[in-house]
Amino acid sequence: MFFVDTIELEGLGNRSYLAGGTRTAVAVDPPRDVDRVLAAAAGRGVRIALVVETHVHNDYVTGGLELARITGAEYLVPAGARVSFARVPVSDGDTVDIDTDLTLTAVATPGHTPHHTAYVLGESGLPVAAFTGGSLLIGTVGRPDLVEPRLTEQLARAQHASVRRLADALPDETAVLPTHGFGSFCSSAQADGDATTIGKEKTTNTVLTSDVDAFVTDLLAGLEDVPAYYAHMGPTNAAGPAPVDLTPPTAADPEELAARLAAGEWVVDLRNRIAFAEGHLAGAFNFEADGKLATYLAWMIPWGKPVTLLADTAEQLAAAQRELVRVGIDRPAAAATGGPSRWLREGEEPAAFPRATFAELAARRGDGIVVLDVRRASERAAERIEGSVHIPIHELHRRLGEVPGGTVWVHCAGGMRAAIAASLLDAAGRRVVAVDDAFASAADAGLPVIGD
Repeated sequence: MFFVDTIELEGLGNRSYLAGGTRTAVAVDPPRDVDRVLAAAAGRGVRIALVVETHVHNDYVTGGLELARITGAEYLVPAGARVSFARVPVSDGDTVDIDTDLTLTAVATPGHTPHHTAYVLGESGLPVAAFTGGSLLIGTVGRPDLVEPRLTEQLARAQHASVRRLADALPDETAVLPTHGFGSFCSSAQADGDATTIGKEKTTNTVLTSDVDAFVTDLLAGLEDVPAYYAHMGPTNAAGPAPVDLTPPTAADPEELAARLAAGEWVVDLRNRIAFAEGHLAGAFNFEADGKLATYLAWMIPWGKPVTLLADTAEQLAAAQRELVRVGIDRPAAAATGGPSRWLREGEEPAAFPRATFAELAARRGDGIVVLDVRRASERAAERIEGSVHIPIHELHRRLGEVPGGTVWVHCAGGMRAAIAASLLDAAGRRVVAVDDAFASAADAGLPVIGD
């Protein structure tokens, strides 16, 4: 009898897996904070004998090398991946034993990367699950444009062939267990559901229902911007990531916080956007701990710039540290907890800005205000407020000078990105109102919403 445990990385929109039998198991695409995988194995009472990578990841730092070192497991990495550490190279058709009557077979599935490899879990010789990494996802596929722009179309065509080969080789009831697709920008589209099988994908996934030319045309037309930090993930993973250090950062007092702000460092307030808007340390940026912290902070911060974290509690701070090490932001320069009253120097007042709804924005139209849309280009292409200015959130910190003068009412699709943007504008000395509302209500509020 086999088991498969899913390890969710919700902030990054990925999944890792632990699969095995009664004695031993394999870890697939493990996160950098490997204690979660070790805990899962301990809960099952099994030893991790194998650690496997489907590809050299572009969106997070792997824990595979460290997990293999800690457990003594064999570390399987696709043979075509250029890495700088010792590993067991895996080629198409290679099969290894996991436990009694359990095997893992490598299937070359180039497309997401040139060396991408899926792994088929077999029980008593029959396929029961496929760990598909960034090849076949739920309702979509992994994007092919993260390696080299000149290879994008070639890899898109390879993706089509790879997924079809995998689907043709496996029974319809085989479970499909991808790494990407749950919010990760490594996916070419958002996953359609939470679980799937080969049979279901044959009827619903465009890669399996479209010819190669139509598939490639649609896939390439729908690709979103690539998060800037992705440029650092592949090289880090190829070189072999260092172990993580999740011990608490050095505590910063108000004088140190002020000095770090004055030096141009990033001071990031992890509290929810309501609390931040009501009162915060002037100059701090708001990246909610419960939002997509790692994705947006890593995307926007100049790489390597020191970051100091402000949190409600030590627990919130620890969770944020854990999330950030997954994208290579290893050690905060400093940290503080407890709220603005503990972060402000004597005599300082907290900064603040108002929040509003789209109905309130509609009531203020014509007052000479600036409406700033920080959604992605694809979102804006579907619907936008007529006359609004567009700067995607991940570009705003570099383009603040392009925001017209006046009070800026900033919106996104639901409020989280608008809060980040409002904090950037507030820190730059602009008058700002954060629209904390669902964009779906904009038209009902009477705003002129148009589409391309």
